[in-house]
Amino acid sequence: MSEHDVNTVVQTKAEAEAVPAVGGASAPRPVSSERSRISGGDLMHRYGLIVVWAALIVVFGVLRPDTFLTTANFQSILGTQVVLVVVTLGLLIPMTAGDFDLSITGTLSLSSMLVALLNAEQGWSIGAAIVVALAAGALIGAINGALIVLFRLDSFIVTLGSGTILTGVVLWISGSRTISGVSQGLVDLVIVDELFGIPLGFFYGLALCVVMWYVFEFTPLGRRLLFVGRGRSVSRLSGLRVGRLRAGSFIFCGLIAAAAGVLNVGTNGAADPSSAAAYLLPAFAAAFLGATAIKPGIFNPWGSIIAVYFLVTGITGLQILGVESFVQQLFYGGALIVAVLLSSLARRRELSE
Repeated sequence: MSEHDVNTVVQTKAEAEAVPAVGGASAPRPVSSERSRISGGDLMHRYGLIVVWAALIVVFGVLRPDTFLTTANFQSILGTQVVLVVVTLGLLIPMTAGDFDLSITGTLSLSSMLVALLNAEQGWSIGAAIVVALAAGALIGAINGALIVLFRLDSFIVTLGSGTILTGVVLWISGSRTISGVSQGLVDLVIVDELFGIPLGFFYGLALCVVMWYVFEFTPLGRRLLFVGRGRSVSRLSGLRVGRLRAGSFIFCGLIAAAAGVLNVGTNGAADPSSAAAYLLPAFAAAFLGATAIKPGIFNPWGSIIAVYFLVTGITGLQILGVESFVQQLFYGGALIVAVLLSSLARRRELSE
């Protein structure tokens, strides 16, 4: 089958069929003249999360106007969450292909520690340390992909195991120490230097979101990943190299996780061997919650970035109200359950239309 034929089959089948996947939702179908008129219900379905986010801001603003409704607070919300944003976006790639990567925070932690050790303790230039960290992330993704694809292992189990191994490796190479003294140049480029009063880290996450949106929406690669996530058997029959696409999704996920690690050490000016695990639950909650917005039923970058800041707004508001720290875990855990439920309902809604 030629490349043109494959592209035609992928686009036609992805529009005509909707096959449930492990972590995804239904593929888009032809839009009739009637459906092209977006009703108020459709708008609410697509942008309801934004409405709820705005309502959350209003509630906290009324309760604590002196502290919540301040420029400094919103600059903090937007400028300090680049690591969570990048981790969440990285998760979308294997999830779109129907897989999970639970090792993403382990890769993040290893990347952070490599940058800190090589730059602060071994005297490497920050650029060389970053290159090594990114290469390590891609290698971890390649190993995960090879194990899952070649041996037909479950992605959940493999990445859970590899993530645990990476946590042990980080504790080993760091001696369970926090490594500080990272180049100030990296810290400046992530958290100190600002644009429009917001740290540059925010714009790195936004740029990654734009790139991923373009790939998912306007390239054959994005359509193929979505098609593989909907039905691997049909994808193979259509001539797609399913194994390569799935393995590639883990490589890029590992690369993005490593980039998040670089941003993490740039944000903190140090590498902590155990703090990265705290990103896993919020990232999955944001990924699933994002699948209920903008393009309901489909993991999408814009929905995910909105979900990140919705969750962070909730946590920040609760902290300002002075609630106990355990409430944050309740909030994130509850958000994940609700997000999975809403994502499932959105998928069923798409299938029924």
